[in-house]
Amino acid sequence: MSQLKKIKIHLEQGNTITPLDALHAWGCFRLAARIKELRDLGMEIITNKITLDNGKQIAEYKKNPS
Repeated sequence: MSQLKKIKIHLEQGNTITPLDALHAWGCFRLAARIKELRDLGMEIITNKITLDNGKQIAEYKKNPS
């Protein structure tokens, strides 16, 4: 199964995902590119900024529930 399909299923199940989650779960180094592909296919995805303990910010994605 492709990374795109795995990420799509993960989001459709109501889960959130960060680049670190995608890297650990599926070896996906380019989550933002996969999210863009899903958006281009019509999936509504919300992006939230998460601040890590070290002060750095990363993106967290989730499917728009509407």
